[in-house]
Amino acid sequence: MASLSLLPSPSSSSSSSSLSSLHHTTRSSSRLTLRTPSLNLRTRTKISSIKAQSAPVLTQDDLKKLAADKAVEYVKSGMVLGLGTGSTAAFVVAKLGELLKTGELKDIIGVPTSKRTEEQARSLNIPLSVLDDHPHIDLAIDGADEVDPLLNLVKGRGGALLREKMVEAASDEFVVVADDTKLVDGLGGSKLAMPVEVVQFCWKYNLLRLQEMFKDEGVEAKLRAGEDGKPYVTDNFNYIVDLYFENPIKDGYAAGKEISGLEGVVEHGLFLDMATAVIIAGKTGVEVKSK
Repeated sequence: MASLSLLPSPSSSSSSSSLSSLHHTTRSSSRLTLRTPSLNLRTRTKISSIKAQSAPVLTQDDLKKLAADKAVEYVKSGMVLGLGTGSTAAFVVAKLGELLKTGELKDIIGVPTSKRTEEQARSLNIPLSVLDDHPHIDLAIDGADEVDPLLNLVKGRGGALLREKMVEAASDEFVVVADDTKLVDGLGGSKLAMPVEVVQFCWKYNLLRLQEMFKDEGVEAKLRAGEDGKPYVTDNFNYIVDLYFENPIKDGYAAGKEISGLEGVVEHGLFLDMATAVIIAGKTGVEVKSK
């Protein structure tokens, strides 16, 4: 759409080139009763946003594609790219395949975050690699299940949270694409699943511990089931315990630390202080938020 030309190019965001704050912690208040105290090491981040008007009456898939197309503008020939997982990320991978086919992009190497993303990328003839061979990634693009005002995320409802976090943590820049239904005031605020990947051994033991950990937040913990009704198994042969919060998480950093401290927990779906930019498509236009 012509309206996208009003948005700044990726290079115009002077703050997105600064990566030193990606893995620091942020200030927030806590109402959780946790075993360890919250850390307050990071200052608040100023978030800028620029909007451009677009045509009305767009479906959710239209919005996802709009955000995905804008995100691909960050990609340059010769980059090593982290390829995300999920319905929005699939639009990104499709666009990359299209640009490679037409020659507008060249010498791209993709590092997929799931088997299904790998299959899609191979079908589009996108060259692929793994972190073992390309431990330094220029740019990762992925979707998100929730985005809070500080660009912290909930991810992993597609079941790929472990590989997503590994790849995106290894990236110089991490651009998130989403539609405006993913915006929340606090993580867990959508009352949809916040996933925790656990080993299969004694999974119920960890489910009960997770539920007890967040009892003050009104959490309900459920083992994720597949379409066949059997426990969902990740690409890493683990199970997922989904946490449904009645009230938003007040201190994501403390919560993430406590979850990770449980023996048998592999990874959680809180992606904190990782995104360098978030592209949000809504029915009134596209908004780019950056740090």
